[in-house]
Amino acid sequence: MASLVPEVVQKIFTPETLRAAAKQSIRCHVVPLHLRRAIDKYLTEQDEPHMKRNVLRLSESFNEIKKVNLMLPESTAKDIIEDPLKSVTQAQRWKIKSAYGDIGFTYREDEAVAYVASRMPAVYSTLYRVLSEVGRRLSDFSPENVLDFGAGTGSALWAIQEVWPQSLKKINIIEPSTPMQRAGQNLTLDMKNLPQIQGHSSILEFMKKSKKSKRKNDLVIASYVLGEIPSLQDRITLARQLWELTEDVLVLVEPGTPQGSKIISQMRSHILWMEKRKFKKSEVSLNKASQDLVVHKSGAFIVAPCPHDGPCPLEKSGKYCHFVQRLQRTTSQRAYKRSKGQPLRGFEDEKFSYVVFRRGSRPRTPWPLDGMELKTLKQKHANRNMEDMEIDYEENEDEDPTGYESNATEPDIPGEDDSCENKDEKIDTADIGSGWGRIVFWPVHRGNLVEMNVCRAGNREGTAGSFDRVIVTRSKNPDLHFQAKRSFWGDLWPF
Repeated sequence: MASLVPEVVQKIFTPETLRAAAKQSIRCHVVPLHLRRAIDKYLTEQDEPHMKRNVLRLSESFNEIKKVNLMLPESTAKDIIEDPLKSVTQAQRWKIKSAYGDIGFTYREDEAVAYVASRMPAVYSTLYRVLSEVGRRLSDFSPENVLDFGAGTGSALWAIQEVWPQSLKKINIIEPSTPMQRAGQNLTLDMKNLPQIQGHSSILEFMKKSKKSKRKNDLVIASYVLGEIPSLQDRITLARQLWELTEDVLVLVEPGTPQGSKIISQMRSHILWMEKRKFKKSEVSLNKASQDLVVHKSGAFIVAPCPHDGPCPLEKSGKYCHFVQRLQRTTSQRAYKRSKGQPLRGFEDEKFSYVVFRRGSRPRTPWPLDGMELKTLKQKHANRNMEDMEIDYEENEDEDPTGYESNATEPDIPGEDDSCENKDEKIDTADIGSGWGRIVFWPVHRGNLVEMNVCRAGNREGTAGSFDRVIVTRSKNPDLHFQAKRSFWGDLWPF
């Protein structure tokens, strides 16, 4: 359970430790050998004769889901998110009309095999990227009980085992597709330190089989599943159910498309709205002496990617919040995926949108550039005018410097070749206070200056946010300029 820290000793950064703490991106992830071997073994046993055709058909099915999402009325969506109580009657409120699995995408045997071959490595790499940041920044968090909703073939389980190899004791899998459940079970046959795994076909089944005192989980994950539910109201109902089953941390991940980003933004807005409303009611009904208990048990804040809990500043900008994870293609991906008229590259870039909630209130910590850090920089450059940065608050009309339309057409990551390496170095950690902004899109290098789009907190409390163009020059701040040159999309930026 999250707890408030009344007094936080300021962490003193050097330029080197500041760069290490800000680094959250993984340039190119290599799927672990034991997972690659499990996938290869599984595919060999299946002996599907038309794998390339099945992979293509699976991709077309995902495109159909995107089309359904685009048909949602914008006005209805706005009403439900901003004030859901106006959109449904008291009797109908948050009663899901369809069980997940009936309205989601149903996988056949051949599609489950195609998913393992073509999609699982990318989904795993994305979840590893997201959970790695959670593990680094929440040093007090080590999940023992996990609920994985829409688990598919178990990508989240593999990622959790990599990030917290000794902590997981039990995982509840909710997956309505029997072929996907079977595939996931097959893949874990040779997994070491396997936790207790309990499979369920729906949340309703999970609730019936679980004691009320055992329903909540330290970590709840729903990845690449909300977009398979075409009703916005059902999505919100599902998000509320998942949040109620969350003891500490909730992770939602969707494809990094305009539709996927919109779904994440809607769920973010609703859960924060709901918890603020609960907290206000609690303040009225409880006396001052018991308010500390309420702070511990209610409320929610965003761990990542947002450094604040206010409305999303990208909402009306014409841009959408998403990130990209490069991964080295596995043998199965190279064998079965098709390229559009060009040789298939040795890597692919998976776009994703995500949000990580935690129960409680955002800790109020000193900002990373406060006090002694600036003093250290002044000592190092005593004869220079030490200004951390220049921020242009005028509306940014530039286009996103990178366009990720497809694996065949998207540009290479700047300064990156086809080789991939995982660097598991011990690094300094960034706290979850409001002083760390998030770099969205690729930084632009122009001579001796670097321009970055940064989502940042608008105040120390983290109750509001802004999306700013940050300009760092070598002449005004060589240390931050050095850091900016080595910063990537998805990294943090200190304030």
